[in-house]
Amino acid sequence: MGLYKKFVCQTRKPEGALGKMMVNGMNSGHAKMADWGISHLPKSEPSKILELGCGGGRNAGELANRFPSARVTAIDYSEVSVAKSKEYNKDLIASGRMSVKQGDVSDLRLPVDTYDIATAFETIYFWPGLEKCFTEVYRVLKPGGVFMIVNESDGMDDTSLKFEKIIDGMKCYTIEQIGAALKAAGFSEVTSDHYDGKPWITVIAVK
Repeated sequence: MGLYKKFVCQTRKPEGALGKMMVNGMNSGHAKMADWGISHLPKSEPSKILELGCGGGRNAGELANRFPSARVTAIDYSEVSVAKSKEYNKDLIASGRMSVKQGDVSDLRLPVDTYDIATAFETIYFWPGLEKCFTEVYRVLKPGGVFMIVNESDGMDDTSLKFEKIIDGMKCYTIEQIGAALKAAGFSEVTSDHYDGKPWITVIAVK
């Protein structure tokens, strides 16, 4: 495996020195897209937010800042990502407003009906079966809770489909595929938006 492929494959589960390099670039590289996605969240005062696949931790911190009455739980299955997220959000963690944990989205081991909002930025490409993982998210959301997915790929853009062939375990999904999996997992209301001029998508589902 060449160095380039080794590096881009770190998007799936950052590990070692290359993983640290990848995570360091995630926060700035995806900031504009993430903020566009966050702008779709309904105006509310959530008490508990779950950030799935937290990467470098920037989006978890942004959610905490935008919803100052909320406590954020950030989860990633990469030790490198968990360490970076803890470093990035050390003040929020120290204040008791955030916790960062290593975990698996297909087996969250979190209490049922707990979170007002769950988010997933640039991560569902690597989840082991959308319906199974979405069912886990559904389980831990409160009734009326919101699940927001933000992807850089709409499942049809050439760049992402090229990376899909390079990165083991990566799968790009269309809005329709995501919506179908959400409804199969139990979500009753699904809406979406597509960024004008880019393949960015936001999908929001309500429990």
